[in-house]
Amino acid sequence: MASDRGTTPDDRETSKNPALERCLDVLRDARNDSEQFAALLLVTKAAKAGDVDAKTRRRIFDAVGFTFPNRLLASKDPPEGCPGPMFQALGLTLLACFCTDPGLAEHPQVLNKIPTFNSVISTCDSGEAPCGSMINEAYQCLGAILATPKGPRELVNRGALVALCQAYVSHNYGHDQALCLLVGLLAAAEAKCWQRAPSALTGVLDTLSAEFQKAEDITKFQLCDALRHFVPPLLSPGSECLQSLYQGLSSLLSSKLSASQMDPALKLAARLTQACGSEWIPPGRAGSKFFALLANLACVEVRLSLEEPDLAEVEKKQELVAACYILMEHAILECTREEGSLLRERQKVQLVGILEEAFAAVVYYLRQAGWEKLEDPFIFASVRILGAWLAEETSSLKQEICDLLPFLLHYAKLQFEAGKKDGSSLQKAECSGSQEPIWHGDALRFLLPGFSHLTAEDRPRAILISEGAPVLLCQYFSHQWEVFVSDLETPFALDAVESTLQTACAIFLNFVVAVPELISREDCFAALMDTLLKSLPSLRPQGEHLGLAAGITTLGILMARKLSAHSGLQRTPEAEGFFSATVTFLAEAHVAQPDPVGDSVILHLAPAYEAVWPTIGELWLLGMQAFASCVPLFPWLPEVVLLSVWLQDLLELLNRVTPASVDLELVTAFHGVLVELARSSPPCREVIQQHRGAELANLYGMAALEQCLSQP
Repeated sequence: MASDRGTTPDDRETSKNPALERCLDVLRDARNDSEQFAALLLVTKAAKAGDVDAKTRRRIFDAVGFTFPNRLLASKDPPEGCPGPMFQALGLTLLACFCTDPGLAEHPQVLNKIPTFNSVISTCDSGEAPCGSMINEAYQCLGAILATPKGPRELVNRGALVALCQAYVSHNYGHDQALCLLVGLLAAAEAKCWQRAPSALTGVLDTLSAEFQKAEDITKFQLCDALRHFVPPLLSPGSECLQSLYQGLSSLLSSKLSASQMDPALKLAARLTQACGSEWIPPGRAGSKFFALLANLACVEVRLSLEEPDLAEVEKKQELVAACYILMEHAILECTREEGSLLRERQKVQLVGILEEAFAAVVYYLRQAGWEKLEDPFIFASVRILGAWLAEETSSLKQEICDLLPFLLHYAKLQFEAGKKDGSSLQKAECSGSQEPIWHGDALRFLLPGFSHLTAEDRPRAILISEGAPVLLCQYFSHQWEVFVSDLETPFALDAVESTLQTACAIFLNFVVAVPELISREDCFAALMDTLLKSLPSLRPQGEHLGLAAGITTLGILMARKLSAHSGLQRTPEAEGFFSATVTFLAEAHVAQPDPVGDSVILHLAPAYEAVWPTIGELWLLGMQAFASCVPLFPWLPEVVLLSVWLQDLLELLNRVTPASVDLELVTAFHGVLVELARSSPPCREVIQQHRGAELANLYGMAALEQCLSQP
């Protein structure tokens, strides 16, 4: 029934449509369905005839309510002589009118009609009156729902996503409206959309890609702008859309374009690159030329945008510049790839120079805006891409980078502390997804590789130390270790965190080797030592974490030399556990095996170590040297060695293999450990003598050991 709510004088004064006022009076006075239906026809006609403001629309709703439109939509039998869906058309018109009020658009009674709207856009024949207007009004209702806070989720859950995809792929009436709604839906709830309807969205992507390739008019630019929204987070290199997208972008970028035409092309290329790397670009001369052009355009855009003195103008281009950052990062990867790169050597040299100019602009922007815009996500994006550059190239822009280091460290510290306050790991959040974050995340993780290079150089290392880097890095390492041990069942997350921990170890090693006095001077290293003592025993010395074990082992024993008085190293259970794990790591690196080309037995890398030896070989040698120097500092250490039977196994190994198979570096490493054990521990000296120690010393040229054993 019609509402009994009356019209106030103020309401009448605000209405600019006298005909509508009369119709509302008739509607309020209707005594049965027939009169109400007739009045509704008058209302809808009057509403369409003039502009209706929000207050008037609300008055129409107050007069009509939801009950009667619901009955109209459910009605199957139109009056004699009327088109079949006339009642449904009137119901949709009313709902479309109501939906212009955001409060009504998210009303449960409207949300419940989403399946009805889906059916209209999917099955109505636009050639049958009044289906065309019904479809338009269904789209209007869906668009209004999409604009509400809960709308995107409701549309996905109630099937609108699939219906919109089908409407576009089938090119139903109003399919251009379907495309606009899909773009908005993906912008609001991308992850949920791809989770719920990947095949339907892929169908739209394939259709759009084919249209994009074929288009030769302004439509090509419109499709280009829409397409980037339909590229999934991960895209298989074998996807059928890739060839069409490459050919469409190639023809587009080889033309003379205005800035407004260039921008969507760069954004689409960046989205594709983020989804499948450079796999969407075919190898060969054409692909090489195209990628070089793409990287050039991205670098030029970054320079033009970030060198703009007006920061307000930079803000307008943040999304475009962030897309260019993605292309620049992959350009770095292609320039550093030794095999299978899209680029030829000459192109690489040229591109590195262009990248350097672009990164000079990034550094300039961060110096101009960084301190004032610490909360701006675009600052994170800029720091992140700079980290990718520093990971590979620290010889250029040295002065500029040194000047920026205080800001980078301050920014990384803020991001790290904010992540801890949230009570969650940024690493965990990042690694749960399929793409690296562009606008937010753990800034320090992206800067660590560059810091590992910079701490090997005197000036940047001194700046980092003076700005408090050791304290921050020690805290960060401990935090990341907690993340690592809590995520042992999540291999993908582990890979990123483990890599971070290994890089942090490399930075600490630079400190230990270059500035050894820093270890005993800064209290944070004592706390780090405690973390290392507890960490190493929990790692499997052999297996997938061997690289991290190498870093922690070598760092720990090098630090132990400088912290020998530390309470945690005074034969505590943690210290014994650490050195036992250290012995295991050092002892199991080499085995004896038959010579494949002769009858002798030779020394060979253990299978578990062989694959990672290029990465950990130097760490193992440094660890052997450091372990030897720890033996006289910790009187209980020889006992740990004897209990592990490493000494016995090492002597037996040297007795079994052909001396010529043991290279000089290994002989030196073994010699250092053996001679310190013999000097520091009578029981170890006795074991060495029992295993033909003097003969082995003579055979392998271990003069110091031979002399030690010859003394009474």
